[in-house]
Amino acid sequence: MVPNEAHQYMGIIKMLQHFGWTWVGLFAVDDDSGDHFLQALELLFSQHGICWAFTERIPNQVNWDTLDDLNHFMSNLYLPFSDNKVSTFILYGESRTIISLNGIMFLADPFYKENTSLRKVWIMTAQAEFALTGLQRAWDFQFFQGAISFRIHSNEILGFHNFLKKIKPHREKRNGFLKEFWEQAFCCSFPDLQGPVKDNALCIGEESLENLPGHIFEMSMTGHSYSIYNAVYAIAHALQAMYTSMSNLKEKSWGKRLEFQNLQPWQLHSFLQGISFNNSAGETVSFNDHREMGDGFDIMNLVTFPNKTFVRVKVGSVNSNAPEDKAFLFHEDRIVWQTCFNQGLLISVCNDYCRPGYQKKRKEGEKFCCYDCDPCPEGKISNHRDMVDCIKCPQDQYSNKDKDGCIPKNIIFLSFEEPLGISFALLAVSFSLITALVLGIFIQNKDTPIVKANNRDITYTLLVSLLFCFLCSLLFLGEPSKGTCFIRQSTFAIIFSVAVSCVLAKTITVLLAFIATKPGYSIRKWVGKKLANSIVLSCSLMQAGICLMWLGTSPPFPDLDMHCMAEKIVAECNEGSVVMFYIVLGYMGLLSLMSLTVAFLARKLPDSFNEAKFITFSMLVFCSVWLSFVPTYLSTKGKYMVAVEIFSILASSAGLLGCIFSPKCYLIVFRPELNKREQLIRR
Repeated sequence: MVPNEAHQYMGIIKMLQHFGWTWVGLFAVDDDSGDHFLQALELLFSQHGICWAFTERIPNQVNWDTLDDLNHFMSNLYLPFSDNKVSTFILYGESRTIISLNGIMFLADPFYKENTSLRKVWIMTAQAEFALTGLQRAWDFQFFQGAISFRIHSNEILGFHNFLKKIKPHREKRNGFLKEFWEQAFCCSFPDLQGPVKDNALCIGEESLENLPGHIFEMSMTGHSYSIYNAVYAIAHALQAMYTSMSNLKEKSWGKRLEFQNLQPWQLHSFLQGISFNNSAGETVSFNDHREMGDGFDIMNLVTFPNKTFVRVKVGSVNSNAPEDKAFLFHEDRIVWQTCFNQGLLISVCNDYCRPGYQKKRKEGEKFCCYDCDPCPEGKISNHRDMVDCIKCPQDQYSNKDKDGCIPKNIIFLSFEEPLGISFALLAVSFSLITALVLGIFIQNKDTPIVKANNRDITYTLLVSLLFCFLCSLLFLGEPSKGTCFIRQSTFAIIFSVAVSCVLAKTITVLLAFIATKPGYSIRKWVGKKLANSIVLSCSLMQAGICLMWLGTSPPFPDLDMHCMAEKIVAECNEGSVVMFYIVLGYMGLLSLMSLTVAFLARKLPDSFNEAKFITFSMLVFCSVWLSFVPTYLSTKGKYMVAVEIFSILASSAGLLGCIFSPKCYLIVFRPELNKREQLIRR
């Protein structure tokens, strides 16, 4: 006839979760029912992230034979109150449990009033009842002010209050219990001619239960009384149904007598299962499929007053038969808490909550409710309190400074507008103009010995390729597009291969020209423009073939790198095939090493203008730049990788231009008297 206790336990869990109380103390009566309560609740605690700080057993019947027993009991009971982390206590017991606990606090009343840390939030089960008589009447319930208690659902029955007002002991002479209760409740005694005279005042029998304070007698119908009321009517309806069924059966049995007096209790079960009626309070009474009755539990708030009275205010309910969103209803604004923490509700946790931006880290050897707070790692956030794990920001966002939110990343690239991009663009244009100027000087002085020496056409090709080398660096500036990504690396590789091939051809020409002058060598026929042109053409076509294979299989394409930088998205050109990219660089490096080796061997050969030595210096610069490029390129991120490549292009091209052509330009422009055939032959 009463709701299943499992619903009450889930109501306690819901309430603890509502307030965020995860570190609570358990008080339970020291008997079998208390053992069952602790087992059931501790299992639910572990399933819902709640821990018990302690479990304290309260004797069902306290016997203090000596003062030492009393001191021992009080000291054991005081220890849980001294833990400031535990602000919420759950109490399971009956009226005698409340009396025992309240009696201890009554004895410790002076100390309790001075020490507000002893004041806690009490959550009581439906079994706990407040009923004080005799000497206990002097006690008050300030200790339990603001307590939240579960009560079996009840309703006001029509006429019940008037019925209680009319109860008088002389009208119920056969009810011995009523006479004894009357004496205890009103602290009086009925005259007994046969017994000794008592010191209490005489009971006149006209006292009214309405005048008793709530902790002595409550005028409202309690949940237990409401269940008994419904039980009586349920049995009556079941008997009526059984009687009707027996009457119908009697008619079918041709008047055979059925003994209704021989009814056995178990025979009512089938009839009880099917009953459904409305009681006088207007509520429907019926059994569910589990043969249970009851609409759940009411959640009450205990409000005490200085005159040692109290009232219960309904602040919520637990009803398993209601829809899921209404199974647990709670109105926190109706609660009257203890005055000592009206400024803010106490928290009951093992340690402070982890703020947003932190994640929980379990402490070794302690319960899971006790933990440390570690800041979220880079790129992760926690935007709620007490998060177990930080969550990773989306790829296009990054964590803010406090690690409690994600901020969209800005897309960056090496643009023409920023200082670094402007500097590279100015350098590229400046070197291109210088190269064009040198080419113009050479064309203007094309018939002079310096220009004609070492293959004039190869010199022009080298200058034109250097001009394009400087200009191709501009392809690496600005936002990457499909077109620029497709051509920029291949263009750079082919143009540089042409330039290095020209240097190689010039060096081999010098070396072969010296060898051809020695007696006994028939290599003279190889010295000439055809060999130089063949070297340039074959080496350049080889690089062009590699680039065509690269573009045909896995060409570069515009891409967004969201991982290399924490707070930026890098717009870049994905090289497509990294293997092909490094094959292109490797081939260019091979040509450079060959040019450096040949130039180094020819550096001391007699040369009118010492061109082999200048080529050696230029190739040293060229190789040094590109050898340092690889580790630098791999160690940088984002747009600075592009900056490293542009710098390498400009530096290596400027090295070739400066080391090879600056001495010749000096002689052509400033020392024209040395640029004569006679000087060439004499030297």
